[in-house]
Amino acid sequence: MAQDLMNYEQMTQLALRGVVRDAIRRVIREDGLPGAHHFYITFLTRYPGAEIDEGLAKKYPEEITIVLEHQFWDLTAHEDNFEVTLKFGGVPKYIKVPYTAITRFHDPSVGFALQFEPPREATPEAAVTKIEPETKKPKRAPSKKTAAKKEAVKTDTEKENAGDKVVSLDSFRKK
Repeated sequence: MAQDLMNYEQMTQLALRGVVRDAIRRVIREDGLPGAHHFYITFLTRYPGAEIDEGLAKKYPEEITIVLEHQFWDLTAHEDNFEVTLKFGGVPKYIKVPYTAITRFHDPSVGFALQFEPPREATPEAAVTKIEPETKKPKRAPSKKTAAKKEAVKTDTEKENAGDKVVSLDSFRKK
């Protein structure tokens, strides 16, 4: 089998993390979870960019699962992470989670679950490379016929601009 130079696995992981981001954004937009939906989100506690109370990080040195159901506050979703305040032992704790730190996402109300590959490196950039939308279509090499036409038009245009004269449309028509 040929080597995957497109890196489809990484693109798939990025797209699926987008599902998590969009689900969180919907909760924010609708001012709460619709119906019986609720989320279990497991993430790496020591991942770069993750912010978690030191006591929780000591108790859960590798991963922690948080639940977004009834009691959560200040939920915000950014392009690369989300933030939320949850109560642990009755004490509110601020948490910031990069989407690339998430290892599992589960909404048990509808049996929906995602499991992510652990990041290959300890940096978000290495784990998932951002894919920017294309701004320009790739250029194809023009055919010899097209190139000759463009060159002829370019030459005529340069001549016209040099003399600052008015040109009729007939000069551009096929002869």
